Amino acid sequence: MINTDFVLDSIQEMNDIKKVPKERWVELAEEIRAFLLENVSKTGGHLASNLGIVELTMALHLVLDFPKDKVVYDVGHQAYVHKILTGRKEEFATLRKLDGLCGFPRRDESPSDAFGVGHSSTSISAALGMAMARNIMGTDETIVAVIGDGALSGGMAYEALNNMSQLRQQKKNLIVILNDNNMSISENVGGMNTYLDKMRTANAYVDFKENLEKALVHIPGIGEGVAKTLKRTKDSIKQLFVPGMLFEDMGLTYVGPVDGHNVEELVDVITRAKNLKEPIVIHVRTQKGYGYGFAERYPSRFHGIDAFDIETGKSVKKKEVASYTDCFAKKLVKMAEKDERIVAITAAMPTGTGLNLFQKEFPDRFFDVGIAEEHAMTFAAGLASMGMRPVIALYSTFLQRAYDQLLHDVCLQNLPVTIAIDRSGIVGADGETHQGIYDISYLSSVPGLTIMAPKNRYELSAMMDYAVKFDGPVALKYPRGNAYYGMKEFHEPIRHGKSEFIKKGEKVAIIGVGSMMEQALDTCKILEEQGFTPTLVNARFIRPLDTEMLEELKKDHELIVTMEENIASGGYGSAVTYWAGQMKEPVRILPISLPDIYLEHGGVDQLKDRYGLTAEKMAERIIETLNN
Repeated sequence: MINTDFVLDSIQEMNDIKKVPKERWVELAEEIRAFLLENVSKTGGHLASNLGIVELTMALHLVLDFPKDKVVYDVGHQAYVHKILTGRKEEFATLRKLDGLCGFPRRDESPSDAFGVGHSSTSISAALGMAMARNIMGTDETIVAVIGDGALSGGMAYEALNNMSQLRQQKKNLIVILNDNNMSISENVGGMNTYLDKMRTANAYVDFKENLEKALVHIPGIGEGVAKTLKRTKDSIKQLFVPGMLFEDMGLTYVGPVDGHNVEELVDVITRAKNLKEPIVIHVRTQKGYGYGFAERYPSRFHGIDAFDIETGKSVKKKEVASYTDCFAKKLVKMAEKDERIVAITAAMPTGTGLNLFQKEFPDRFFDVGIAEEHAMTFAAGLASMGMRPVIALYSTFLQRAYDQLLHDVCLQNLPVTIAIDRSGIVGADGETHQGIYDISYLSSVPGLTIMAPKNRYELSAMMDYAVKFDGPVALKYPRGNAYYGMKEFHEPIRHGKSEFIKKGEKVAIIGVGSMMEQALDTCKILEEQGFTPTLVNARFIRPLDTEMLEELKKDHELIVTMEENIASGGYGSAVTYWAGQMKEPVRILPISLPDIYLEHGGVDQLKDRYGLTAEKMAERIIETLNN
């Protein structure tokens, strides 16, 4: 028996929840929600999704044994409750901070984190791989994938569901829990959401088919034969009464919808599903933000939030200036007013990318394709092939998913698609799965793709005008956070593939790429205080490389320095170094970038300091290089 006023205090490590008596489950759920509110209001993080999954996570921990059994959370931002129940409660003050608790599951953080995740629609594939490995090894782990209804708009989820039917033939178990809250980050769209809507309004059933077959078997003479026929035949009665027909047709047993905020009911269903020797989909209905009024009313706003006041629900962070996303969104609306060919595309993130403004003004020219970046890119190619000027806005980390479509469907055909790459560079607290530090590397390998990066908010606007009018594909990358207003006085007209000289000096030349121009300017000031007169160049174009500018710098500078928020391999500095290697006379290049790593979570400024991207540390490296 628990002898404490707070049930949550009794949970110090994985499986401790099993000691909590049934009559205190509701109390524990309330305490977990209070704990989440208290901590996330201070650290920021993903709140609404975690408030909505409290009872479901509790039920999983009551039924399963960790770390033996495995749960794969799709996307992973809803794993806070899982972390609390596996002994990491005391670390929540460090959530998403440098060297602190990660906001997503990490295999190196706890043995109960079975699989590292961060992108959508991946959980079923990973869980199926685990299940197949279990079958080969002859072990008996229970494998569970928890996937949101929004993630079912991603094609990878269907590929995995299709493949799951093999388990029925092997008479092996895999549990997929469909966490249906009618929300991903923004409101869900598409055919799957319409299908789920019908299931939400149907009468809930649990084991309808199983109970019917059991009843028929007991009819003397004909019952058993009818039951077997019913099991094989997809007849009209089943079509009418079984809301999970889509999953049944794929060879998966469907159960639900189940109340996702009733621990007892969830424990019962998961326990019975665990004992089945077949793949099963449990449809669980939850409410995003459950238990906190502001998050229930505004789930999108409380999906990922900065520190906030619990009483008012308002952010405590003062927004001093507009973000790059804000500037992009307002400029695109102005452009679309003048050019009816401009259309906008998002992959389930109209608010995150700022395209909700475009949606409001031009609903017929706005397309939210769901969590389907691959489809979004080829969809944009189709629009462009018919004379439209599509602008597709994606976070850098999610653009990675559409690489093949970008290369094969857009760039190979030289179609005028503008890819607005939000959150390019160091993102910060979301960590290694979300850092946008690879886009230069993977985009630079695509022939025919123009890649641009603005030095400030004004240049972003000018580059958007240029990109939409350009007869070919353009990738325009900009960082997360407040837009830079400095260097407004420098605004040379944009010419294809040409950089911009900010100041001319001698001996050392610094070329800044996009978001690094602010630090590049500060570095120049430090060098000037040390008696140097550096040249400062705004790269503007990452591809094509401005070799004329480099030739000019080579003539009267001992050292050319490049600065970028990208990994070293394949970055801008790598391209400049390759160019230098082709020269007959030696050219000294100092590429300053991030190392070839998966960058951890932490504050953006903290990470820049740790990896040498502050003005002070870059100036030290330049002086040291010159002295050597």
